[in-house]
Amino acid sequence: MSMIRDLRAVVRPSRVSPRKATSTPSASYDTTRDPATPSAVVDCAVYRDGRRLASAKPLTPQEAMRQVRRDGGFVWIGLHEPTEAEFAGIAREFGLHPLAVEDAVQAHQRPKLERYDDSLFTVFKTIHYIEHDQLTATSEVVETGEVMCFIGREFFITVRHGGQGSLRALRHRLQDDPELLAKGPSAVLHAIADHVVDGYIAVADAVQDDIDEVETEVFSPGRGGVSRGVDSARIYQLKREVMEFKRAVAPLLRPMQLLSERPMRLIDPDIQKYFRDVADHVARVHEQVVGFDELLNSILQANLAQASVAQNEDMRKITAWAAIIAVPTMVTGVYGMNFEHMPELHWKYGYPAVLTFTVAVCVGIHRVLKRNGWL
Repeated sequence: MSMIRDLRAVVRPSRVSPRKATSTPSASYDTTRDPATPSAVVDCAVYRDGRRLASAKPLTPQEAMRQVRRDGGFVWIGLHEPTEAEFAGIAREFGLHPLAVEDAVQAHQRPKLERYDDSLFTVFKTIHYIEHDQLTATSEVVETGEVMCFIGREFFITVRHGGQGSLRALRHRLQDDPELLAKGPSAVLHAIADHVVDGYIAVADAVQDDIDEVETEVFSPGRGGVSRGVDSARIYQLKREVMEFKRAVAPLLRPMQLLSERPMRLIDPDIQKYFRDVADHVARVHEQVVGFDELLNSILQANLAQASVAQNEDMRKITAWAAIIAVPTMVTGVYGMNFEHMPELHWKYGYPAVLTFTVAVCVGIHRVLKRNGWL
């Protein structure tokens, strides 16, 4: 246990809220490939006793594996969006299962954990929060990527898809803790799982801020004390983004549960207990995302109700003014019939009397409607 007492500190650097991050790309989001390795291989290194072995030139995966089989240790290969041709040689060298290779190349997979003979294959979906000044009907809130991991006794292969979620900074942090890396590929798997799930927590906090903002707008009193809601398309767009977030988190519950509870030959027992903490965090984020979905349903329904109430209020006002206008319309309509023998037609005070009567009736109707809340 003493060898992994700093596990949390290594794989969990201080989290920064996406809203507080600067726009300058950091090393943890570097998606460029090493100029020395023009292929899909981003990094390839051999680790023995927790330390990266120095090499005079960049190693190919085949050279690295030969060195591991000769001298021990394990090789960690990182790839970014490899083509089928680029990945074929690595798949043959490490004996990877064709089904897992197909998933790794084509991407767009659900989070999962699969066992193939002497190897494990895991899929994680990475989530990145997209900054925006104001949420609109077309705003993208989250962007997803994928990290796929092949784990064997002597190798660890990561295949990354998407522009976010580089593992370069994580690799450097692990290299700074030889005691942890000495645990082998299972320590790397835990570090990646914890790194991905920590990203979920940060994104969930940012999405919560967006939902709070929309909720405040929906229930804020508008002109005349009546809330007219917000554009329903904005709420629906946020709901779609939350659903995408949910599709990344929900399927990961079972794999993390298996890694934390079921003994596996490729997972070090000392490392396995730390998967329980990751599984707990996944469950917590899943509860948050489900809560987001339900809350947005309620906000959407409340927004539609607010709009309906506002429309009813407008119709009441229109009806009230129509009732007031009906009085002078009726009076003038009667006197506009132009009969020669009409009562008081030639009376000297007929016009001011009718005008006064009309104004008095209109004022009376206005006061009654005002008192009853129609105006």
